[in-house]
Amino acid sequence: MRRLACLTAALILAGSCTPVERPSPAAPAADRMVLAPIGFDQLAGWSQDSAAAVLPALQRSCDRITKLPVDRSIGFDGIGGVAADWYGPCSAAAKVAAGDHAAARAVFEGWFTPWQVSNDGKPDGLFTGYFEPEIKGSRQRQGKYVVPIHGKPSDLVTADLGKFRPELAGEQLVGRLDGARLVPYPTRAEIEAGAIDAKAPVVAWTDDAVDLAIMQIQGSGRVRLDDGSQIRLGVAGNNGHKFVGIGKLLKDAGKLDGDTTMPAIRAWLKAHPAEGRELLAKNPRYIFYGVNLGDGPLGTEGVALTPERSLAVDPRFIPLGAPVWLDTVDPQGKPLRRLMMAQDTGAAIKGVVRGDVFWGAGEAAFEQAGRMKSPGRLVLLLPKARSPRMAAR
Repeated sequence: MRRLACLTAALILAGSCTPVERPSPAAPAADRMVLAPIGFDQLAGWSQDSAAAVLPALQRSCDRITKLPVDRSIGFDGIGGVAADWYGPCSAAAKVAAGDHAAARAVFEGWFTPWQVSNDGKPDGLFTGYFEPEIKGSRQRQGKYVVPIHGKPSDLVTADLGKFRPELAGEQLVGRLDGARLVPYPTRAEIEAGAIDAKAPVVAWTDDAVDLAIMQIQGSGRVRLDDGSQIRLGVAGNNGHKFVGIGKLLKDAGKLDGDTTMPAIRAWLKAHPAEGRELLAKNPRYIFYGVNLGDGPLGTEGVALTPERSLAVDPRFIPLGAPVWLDTVDPQGKPLRRLMMAQDTGAAIKGVVRGDVFWGAGEAAFEQAGRMKSPGRLVLLLPKARSPRMAAR
């Protein structure tokens, strides 16, 4: 890992490098994905799903994949074949009329093979939810708007480790340069104390540090400005530190007993602003933002997310841009069985059978996302005609 850090700095400085002074990113988990082919008739609820509802999300992924070089691998180790393998399925899906669920199911049945995903033979996993928050803000620091929403700092250095070692897909090395050394970037507490004020632009100011912290946990968000306009923010980077869940911090501190859902966490933090700020600072991870001019929050795949049809996954196992069948329950315990698209990732979304459902924007989505913690299973849909080198997987 130190060699990779040195290589990163050397590429930037065209010079020598001293070993990095930061912990190595977490090594890939000992998890082992096993895929077993199954039939569509084995998917509980398959014929009841409004399958055409996933087509807009599929089209966004197809638009990206079909612009790639024909031999570009899809997913870690080419688990999804190559880009050319997706041309047929994407073309067929584009011809389905809106709302024609039977035709949509026929496309999936004709062009894809469903594979039961398991972790070394264990198919059960965990599924949570996330949403797009909306917070109050201003373009200027004024009145109650004194909490900065930082843009990407000018001295932030980020390297995608997957480019050096494929097994580290999704992992990043983040820091700042101190001469020829790549050193850790300031923590959340240091940033909130002003450590990067001279280095990072402010894209907007908000009036509530708790709402901003929740937005940073979720990823993207909207800012309702005091002049009546709105801006949508997308993640532009992070400070490279490990994410520590606020729910765990509250539970360990004995502040919450039993209900550790996001609505309960938010209520406690707002009721105890001083203590809450101290606890929030114990999560060293910090998110930087940029203005997103698109028509929806962007996932890691680089496409706009679709409410209730986009899923955040661990890209070490599930290829971004692939359709998946989700079989779980919603926060009310009702069956949640539907076609989804793997289009995003998350700091806490690690593991083979692990997913985060994007519920959309607003308070109703917050309630669903914040209370979801459900067992479930995942089926990966891959083109029937994958490239020959992947046929044996």
